[in-house]
Amino acid sequence: MSRFERMRGRLRRAYESGRESARSRRVDPEAAPGEAGVASPTSPGPVASPAATVVGAEPPAPMHTSTVSRDDTEVPHALRIAAAWCWRLIVIGIVTWALLRIVGTISIVIIPLTVALLLSALLAPAVGWLLKARFPRSLATGVVLVGGLAAVVGTLTLVVNEFIQGVPELSEKSSQGVRQIQDWLKTGPLHLSDSQLDRYINEAQNWINGNTERFTSGALSTATTLAEVLTGTVLVLFATFFFLRDGNNIWRFLVRLLPVAARWKVDDAGRASWATLGAYVRATVLVAFIDAVGIGIFLVIFDIPFAFPLAALVFLGAFIPIVGAFLSGVVAVLVALVDSGPGIALVILAAVVGVQQIEGHVLQPLIMGRAVAIHPLAVIIGIAAGVVLAGIAGALVAVPLIAVLNTAVRRLAARTVPDTPPDAVVVASQAP
Repeated sequence: MSRFERMRGRLRRAYESGRESARSRRVDPEAAPGEAGVASPTSPGPVASPAATVVGAEPPAPMHTSTVSRDDTEVPHALRIAAAWCWRLIVIGIVTWALLRIVGTISIVIIPLTVALLLSALLAPAVGWLLKARFPRSLATGVVLVGGLAAVVGTLTLVVNEFIQGVPELSEKSSQGVRQIQDWLKTGPLHLSDSQLDRYINEAQNWINGNTERFTSGALSTATTLAEVLTGTVLVLFATFFFLRDGNNIWRFLVRLLPVAARWKVDDAGRASWATLGAYVRATVLVAFIDAVGIGIFLVIFDIPFAFPLAALVFLGAFIPIVGAFLSGVVAVLVALVDSGPGIALVILAAVVGVQQIEGHVLQPLIMGRAVAIHPLAVIIGIAAGVVLAGIAGALVAVPLIAVLNTAVRRLAARTVPDTPPDAVVVASQAP
């Protein structure tokens, strides 16, 4: 018998056994091939189970498709599903905890790199404009980086100088404000006596004296981290420069490390996430600038001291969504209270609240757009988690991180066909 005939015989036998199995399943849908009452492809007829031949014996309980042994059938199906979810969630929790520990250990590197990514997303369009003007890539990156650094240093210099010049006047007015508060506590609805005021003041002084050591230790620990701050600043500058100059090559190198079948999907999600990050950073800067200008105009109109530094504080605070600009505006209200009294302070408070309402209901939806739309609850939870995990730095990067992850997960979960064929993506990712 030739090899072809043997192969044809095997195919015929497999076909006949398949038909016999299908016919048996139509008779008893819950039975599987090879079990009692079903003809096995290798057996001439049905074979009865030994337990079934005993008079009065109960047939064995059918096994569920999600079980691997007959003992598991004694556990309720809902409990098995709950246990499966639990141990998987425990594994995810352990991995997440380990990642957070690793990030906390190398935070001196992670935080500067994150800041460099945000700055790169902000400055990338300027580099693109210079590249279109036929600037060499390194020169365009250097010009943009030096220009941005000069703008930041100049603004900080103006803020610090104005603050130093106005400190004596503010201190004198603060003393007057404290005396006014004391008079109000005596003559107002509380009707506190001099002895009660002295007691409360003494308690406050005792609390400050008792916590002086804590404050001093914190200051000393801050001084000891000066070297870390300088190192982080240098790392931010170098990382920003190379992200702006070689960011595309770095991303292609990372994509090339993945399996071929996943490259186009990850590349698409990564580029969409980068576009979202750039849109978020630029929109945040624009919204912060509008907040600072709006509140600063009211400060100038009512002749509140430190108008420019307070506006700069509002600008910086606006990078923490929802709560940052409001908290920095409260500082402006307190300065107005000390300098001009409660009437002007209420006007400044109304201005701060009004600007915040315009930001939340007009500017954010109009400028941010749907690309970075995040529910306010997610923003609040993200900021709170960022503060707990990494302090002020965590509050700053929490919302852009959520926006990037939101875009990445949506792109990875979407069943879309890439604009570029997979072979072309692979070839492009393998290009030097």
